Amino acid sequence: MSRSLPLPRHVVIANPATVELSPSPFPAEWVLDGTPQAQATAMAHSQDGAMTVIAWSCTKGRFRWHYQVDEAAHILAGEAFITDQSGTERRLGPGDTAFFAAGTSNVWLITQDIRKVAVCHVAVPKVVGLGLRIWNRLCRITPEAFGLDAVRAASNGGPAAEERARMPQSHRAAAAPPA
Repeated sequence: MSRSLPLPRHVVIANPATVELSPSPFPAEWVLDGTPQAQATAMAHSQDGAMTVIAWSCTKGRFRWHYQVDEAAHILAGEAFITDQSGTERRLGPGDTAFFAAGTSNVWLITQDIRKVAVCHVAVPKVVGLGLRIWNRLCRITPEAFGLDAVRAASNGGPAAEERARMPQSHRAAAAPPA
């Protein structure tokens, strides 16, 4: 009996620069200077709940941010100076991307109201991550053993499409079905 995995539910498309945000205050004890006001909205979540894509903005001010999850942030507008735990300061502005590891803290000095899109991911224990990497490799090497060949074939246009994918690039056009 083969087991099939659920196909992705849908594609989420949103513009983090224009999506409507709601108040998202952080703890008052984190504020070091000024009265920074944060707003945010979750734009998408992974099916397993381990990842969230968030649009976030904040007004001028200085605060310490404690990261409970891994976060990759891409700055859309504004400017901030980030001081890490070693005392190193870095400027973030439009187009910059930064990664903040779970368990770390940084001081944010926002000099121009800022807006970012953040991909937040719950860190899993190393042994779980190793298990996932092994599982994914096994699924790629022998998908039929896990009932994944039917899912792949269905999502790629059937068995013929799967067979064409294994061919050298130079042979694929000749093997393509007539339009």
